[in-house]
Amino acid sequence: MPAVRKPRSSSAAEVDEGLAEAAQTDGKPGSASVTDRIVESITTAIIERRLMPGTKLAEQQIADIFQVSRTLVRQALNQLSRDHLVTLEPARGAHVAQPSVEEAQQVFAVRGMLEAAMVRELCAVITDAQIAELRRHLRDEANAVVRTDVSGRTRLLADFHVKLARLLGNEVLAQLLADLLSRSSLISLMYQSAHSAEHSQAEHVEIVDALEKRDVRAAVRLMQQHLGNVERNLRLNPRVPDLASALRPPSLPTPPTP
Repeated sequence: MPAVRKPRSSSAAEVDEGLAEAAQTDGKPGSASVTDRIVESITTAIIERRLMPGTKLAEQQIADIFQVSRTLVRQALNQLSRDHLVTLEPARGAHVAQPSVEEAQQVFAVRGMLEAAMVRELCAVITDAQIAELRRHLRDEANAVVRTDVSGRTRLLADFHVKLARLLGNEVLAQLLADLLSRSSLISLMYQSAHSAEHSQAEHVEIVDALEKRDVRAAVRLMQQHLGNVERNLRLNPRVPDLASALRPPSLPTPPTP
């Protein structure tokens, strides 16, 4: 008698959809190891907001999606854990990470230091051809914003910062920023308030304008302001009321202080 399969939960279906879509766009077969492809697919799904913080990543489910063994899936999850995108807990398995407020503040502090130094150096060496390349990227960003393409604009707005590092020819810096941007995406998913993608895109334009003028002071100032604005749009210090205020029905008057 064949085994009866339990119905898939809605959350499991969402993981299937998110990973399957990313898996179709992570490169040609054989272009990377299977483990790397799984890592890339999960990372892409997180950045593009198809996998939310706290989502359970069941090994067998992922193995079925990629048609691989659970051993390879486990290797990918271990790598993602080292990159701080996934948490692994005994008896609970793997989940998309949920960064703390302290971690969020530290990530933006590191980005501020790195990216200010990056644009300072880039001002001295950037070419007209590279400016043109950045302008094309800005047009793609603007088009994604106009189309309300949430996943596309999220990826493009993050890629802008990595692209600046690659223009320096510094692949180590580019990879470091890519890792920080992935963690920033998780942070935004948890703490971002009503954030204007149009505003971020406009700030990118101002940064490129300063780079084109080779204006070091303006480029550094605009990058610092941009990262500061992004961080300020995160609810990192939400007001937590006391328990009595939180649970008291609004129709009841506040009791007098004894």
